[in-house]
Amino acid sequence: MVVIGAGLAGSEAAWQIAERGIKVSLYEMRPNKMTPAHHTGYFAELVCSNSLRAHSLNNAVGLLKEEMIRLDSLVMRCALSTSIPAGGALAVDREEFSREITAALQSHPLVDVFLEEVTAIPAKRPVIIATGPLTSPALALALEDFTGLGRLYFYDAAAPIVVYESVDLEKAFFASRYDKGGKDYLNCPMKEEEYTLFWQHLCDGEVAEMKEFEKDAYFEGCMPIEVLAKRGKDTLRFGPLKPVGLSLPSGEQPFAVVQLRRDNREGTLYNMVGFQTQLKWAEQKRIFRLIPGLERAEFVRYGVMHRNTFVNSPLLLQPTMAMADYPGIFFAGQITGVEGYVESAATGIIAGINACCFVHNNDSLVFPPETALGALAQYITSAEPGSFQPMNINFGLFPPLPRRVERKKKKEQLSRRSLKKLSDFRRKIHDLLA
Repeated sequence: MVVIGAGLAGSEAAWQIAERGIKVSLYEMRPNKMTPAHHTGYFAELVCSNSLRAHSLNNAVGLLKEEMIRLDSLVMRCALSTSIPAGGALAVDREEFSREITAALQSHPLVDVFLEEVTAIPAKRPVIIATGPLTSPALALALEDFTGLGRLYFYDAAAPIVVYESVDLEKAFFASRYDKGGKDYLNCPMKEEEYTLFWQHLCDGEVAEMKEFEKDAYFEGCMPIEVLAKRGKDTLRFGPLKPVGLSLPSGEQPFAVVQLRRDNREGTLYNMVGFQTQLKWAEQKRIFRLIPGLERAEFVRYGVMHRNTFVNSPLLLQPTMAMADYPGIFFAGQITGVEGYVESAATGIIAGINACCFVHNNDSLVFPPETALGALAQYITSAEPGSFQPMNINFGLFPPLPRRVERKKKKEQLSRRSLKKLSDFRRKIHDLLA
């Protein structure tokens, strides 16, 4: 069994396979060959936010996380053990999180780790390709030749990180929106004139130059902040800088608010929520220091842009994450067209379990569409191929309930139905792979 890529999806897939008693060879090119976005050689390194998003079962991603926990997810186990305060979200100390996942896999008796680049699709079956949105050029070319369908790509962005001590706490204040959870976010409020100045400079900021063969194809869920700003003066105030649910210590509502979220356990680093950007580094320093409280901000990481590659899953993959026309070849992670840390790891579970089925000559297992895992897999493998775009998990992907219910009870009932379906499905997995 071969797994290519030790990101979130590849790490999860390797764990699921090894825990079912099958030996797996896990290949990772870092640290010998780095990507434009990674900084370490640890497995499952988080290159953008350190948040795994909402943790409530009334949120689709919270439900997805609960399903993963019930399937003995390595990613969720390490996320919970390295979590840091973030209101209603699950955020982690990113280095501690990746270090734990690396140690778990490197010490597993059935996992052999190879720190080398894979440049062609191995002949051995089954194989799981989980090389992520930053698949190396050599392997991306091999995949393009293999599928004959060309590459699809979009731009993703990592937000800047600032040193906590460099934030002016005379201007910034701690609070969570609607007082949900603890006071886990550091808020930089803006008056109207301060916002207007910031917005003008943001719109005029100099961005990093794109290569000629690249085109704008941003994913709406991770839009560069300067692109949002150019859509209208108030766009940011209805997006990442919305002041709703936040009040100044005086009780007044600010005109706009920039939120910073803790990035490590010690609370020495904070990332700028929603501030993915393509601005040049010097411009980021100049423009972001116009934000009240960040006039002397020390940036330990600037925002970066990188190209993300994904396959046209509706044409290529089955809901099992297996290629429709090539038995024994599976894909997992963002390269499948899912968007988000949790979603990426979730597809690793699906691919890992079905790779085990392949080894045992068993029928593949399609997760029930009523579950978050199944709904996500169903969407990315059945969407319209001509307009296929990356997708986060959301309740809109789930089959409707048999009867109409009050809106505020709908999510609760969808979650309850999902976990019941998963409970039955887990028994099926156990009976097939025990």
